Amino acid sequence: MGAKFRSVFDIIGPTMIGPSSSHTAGAVAIGRAAYKLFNGPIKKVTVYYYESFAKTHRGHGTDYAIAAGVQGFLPADPRVPRAVELARQRGIDIRFVEEEGPSPIHHPNTAVLEVENDQHVVELTACSIGGGSIEIRQFVIDNITVQPAGPLPIIVYIDRGKQHPNAVELTGVVEKIAPFYRKQSLKGPVNDIYEFDIKNYMSAATIQQIEKQFKDVICL
Repeated sequence: MGAKFRSVFDIIGPTMIGPSSSHTAGAVAIGRAAYKLFNGPIKKVTVYYYESFAKTHRGHGTDYAIAAGVQGFLPADPRVPRAVELARQRGIDIRFVEEEGPSPIHHPNTAVLEVENDQHVVELTACSIGGGSIEIRQFVIDNITVQPAGPLPIIVYIDRGKQHPNAVELTGVVEKIAPFYRKQSLKGPVNDIYEFDIKNYMSAATIQQIEKQFKDVICL
């Protein structure tokens, strides 16, 4: 099994609303990643599609899949096909842009999402690699650019006010219950961001423990 997939279920794909695991379920996962990273009320989403996504997003349900993800829906949620309409009913301005050039991350199923409200902007660059799995190649929070290894799972900690002892404690906890193969520490003028590339999928209990113990932790 290649390094891009962590288990056989990555290849089989999730329980989902179709038609495509790559263009629909994977797109929901991209939208959900942006939703989690933004972590607040969303007013506007601009989705930039590249290559295959740019050519087939309408027919393959990628638009409603992205819209579902940024509202926090799961791939099998029956609301997925109506997600664009539901987003606009909620006051979310969602737009889709077909880019003519090559993917900035050299993958045919690439989407760049800009998610914002009046106080906050998050940018996410990701691709759908098959079976509903995605890779996150880059995200920007608080003007800090983070480039993960790619595959999920990923843990992100936003160290607001640079409370470094909290980051040290988090690192120790993650080493014990969710071992990682790479850690990044990125400095910003007000906040710092720590990113952990986790070796294996985490259980729901592990995610709950980490998110309960540490404020401003995001488990992707």
